Amino acid sequence: MRKTDTHESPAVRARGITKSFGDVVALDGVDLDMASGQVHGLVGPNGAGKTTLLGLLLGLAVADSGRLEILGTPVGRTLAVPDGVAGFVDGPGLYPSLTARQNLSALASLRRHDAGPAADVGDALEQVGLTDVADDRVRGFSLGMRQRLGLAAALLTRPRLLVLDEPANGLDPAGKHHVHRVITGLAAEGTAVVLSSHRMDDLAALCSDVTILATGRVVFSGPVSKLAAESGELDYRLLTSDPAAAHRLAAETPGLRVVPGGDPGRRADAAAVVVRGPVEALDELVVRLVGAGVALRELGPVVTPLEAAFLALTGTGVETGVETGAETGVETGVETGVETGVETGTVPAQTDQEDPR
Repeated sequence: MRKTDTHESPAVRARGITKSFGDVVALDGVDLDMASGQVHGLVGPNGAGKTTLLGLLLGLAVADSGRLEILGTPVGRTLAVPDGVAGFVDGPGLYPSLTARQNLSALASLRRHDAGPAADVGDALEQVGLTDVADDRVRGFSLGMRQRLGLAAALLTRPRLLVLDEPANGLDPAGKHHVHRVITGLAAEGTAVVLSSHRMDDLAALCSDVTILATGRVVFSGPVSKLAAESGELDYRLLTSDPAAAHRLAAETPGLRVVPGGDPGRRADAAAVVVRGPVEALDELVVRLVGAGVALRELGPVVTPLEAAFLALTGTGVETGVETGAETGVETGVETGVETGVETGTVPAQTDQEDPR
């Protein structure tokens, strides 16, 4: 586990956290540190305990045992967390009959006691790219627009710990850009961001550290770079100007194996060759291709290093819902016992894609 600077307490410190729902153990002795000024990814198969842990961080549930400190304050056996914590689980709670601006204004009024410069409704809407629809009723918003409005609501108070559950769910490329920019900006200003996601591309782009849960236990917690290094041998897809020569050279390269059948996740391509091996062997193949005058047009892992490490550590397959870009459904299992939403209530989840506005 990654060590936190001894001169500054971590934003989150968990030791031996357990949580059960009846006979089902959701969290089983979780130890965890999350530092300020970093984006910390939280991943795991469905039912691994992610939503339960996020609920503890937001004060929506309490642990059965163990010690939990948030922003340097011990959290006891009550549904409460220190000031400076914001976020949402299973989607933000919003008033569907109000406009986006009215929703944020209502929240600003409720939080007047701790509102500061960040409680500028217009600025929050601008940060998440919703200025053009600020006066539209939330009832007509797509899933991605609701996600962005939930993030804007969290920005009304200057959060020191921001907890986000699948914040990229339903986002189009423009919406994703807005959300990523806000998250990285908050971390740069010292906010601790906890990001739960099934999308390995988001984790790779945003997170400096990641924690992987499996059956309620931490199987890895530390820098993303270390996790990627633990992925071992990967399958790589090569597209060249001479597939036959590429196949022959790959078979002759020490440490590499040509994978029969290629990449089953993509449309058949007679020009593509899929090889398996460490990065060093792949580097040697590239040198041999160049030396033989074979043009290399495409080279990339069939499965990203982060996803490969995840699958190896959790002992699961691709069917668990871990994704590199596609959207996933809401988690099921033990985590349904955690209350969800921001203080203003919840709305039914939508499955439509991000509105292009």
